[in-house]
Parts: sequence; structure tokens; C-alpha cells
Amino acid sequence: MSKLDQILILDPPSDLKFKGPFTDVVTTNLKLRNPSDRRVCFKVKTTAPRRYCVRPNSGVIDPGSSVNISVMLQPFEYDPNEKSKHKFMVQTIFAPPNVTDMESLWKDAKPDDLMDSKLRCVFELPSENDKVNDVEATRAAPVMNSVKAESSAAAVPIAAGADDAEMKKVVEKCKRLQAEMNKLSEENRQLKDEGLRMRKMPRSDHMTPNSTSLLGREASAASLPSLLVVIAAIFIGFFIGKFIL
Repeated sequence: MSKLDQILILDPPSDLKFKGPFTDVVTTNLKLRNPSDRRVCFKVKTTAPRRYCVRPNSGVIDPGSSVNISVMLQPFEYDPNEKSKHKFMVQTIFAPPNVTDMESLWKDAKPDDLMDSKLRCVFELPSENDKVNDVEATRAAPVMNSVKAESSAAAVPIAAGADDAEMKKVVEKCKRLQAEMNKLSEENRQLKDEGLRMRKMPRSDHMTPNSTSLLGREASAASLPSLLVVIAAIFIGFFIGKFIL
């Protein structure tokens, strides 16, 4: 009986590429997709188990589903003249119904029931252009952060200066309104005094035009302060509210 073809679709299909520098852990991803209508068990093996960490390294993939595997290469001293001989193998088998003991499944599996795919490890160092771009990005980051910080710092005094100027305008307008109110109050007081003197004088059936005008001014003056107070309060409240908001 011939060996079964791999049922899973691997991405990448043949090479696992690791891009240096290799002074830190380098991770690449392997995607396994199950296009069949049956559950498939998988297991990932390598010829250099001490150099790699694989998560997950085994499991079950449902029909139509996929799984992403992280392959982490441990730090090492890279020699460009040394060719990589590391390899990976993805071994699979159709899952029997109600499988629970995965270890026994693999141990008792018949060779004819196993499917496998092999992948080669490829190590790549960053090109000179990549290095230049990384250096420029590293240098540009502090500059951009500094510019942002300076812009933010400069915005605070400008905003504070604008608030101070607005406050001065409000204070000046309040002072002018207060002066006008004081002036009108003084005129109103004088009109009231004049009106009292007119009332004390003997009444006449024939009032002169001057006396009629004076009484009209007195009546108007009586309602003038309350109206001015309301207008002034609205005006001051508007400007103070604008400044606070």
C-alpha cells in the first residue's frame, strides 16, 4: 500500500525562513489548514530540538479549520559560511472517533496511516538597506518625540496667554459697566430728589410742560436701575462663562 499524501495545506509549504540578527529569539509562523471533512491530528518534529521552541507542537484540527504555529529560534552565533542543516517535519494522521489519548494514538499508529511534510530552515541576515532604514528610524524616533514634546510645551503658554488676554478684556468691560452703573445711579438719585421737591410744592390744575417732562423722567428713572442691573448681569455672566469654558 502506497504512503498517503499530506492532507494538510502548509503555509509556507517548504521553507521556514528566520531573519536575523540572531542575538535574540527569532520567531517565524507556520500555518496548517485542514481542507478535509475529517478531523486531523498533527505533530511537529525537528532535527534540532534544543535550538527551537514550537507552540503548539501537536494537536487536532477540525474540518475546514486551521492552526497557527509559532516556531522560535533560540539565540546563537551565526556563521554565514555554515549552511543550515536544520529541518522540520509535520506529521499527521486522521483522528479516530472520540480520541482522547494522543500519546497512544501516535505510538500505535501504522506507518501506512501517517502523512508527513518536510520543511527546510533558512537563515537570512538583514540587507544593508534594511540596516540603514532601521538606523534612520531609530534616530528619527527621538527627534520626532522631541518635536512633539516641544510643540505640546509651547501650546501651554500660548493657551495661558490667550486666557490672560481674554480675562483682561472681561475685567475692563466689567469696570466700564460698573462706572456706567454708578453714573446712572447718581443721575437717578438726583432725579428722585428733584421729584420729591416737586411733590412738596403746591399742586396746580395746570401743570407746566417742564413739570410734566420732569415727572415723565422720574417715572422712567424709577425702572431704569433694575433694567440696567439685569442687562449688566447677563453681559458679565456671558463673558465669565466664555472664559471658564
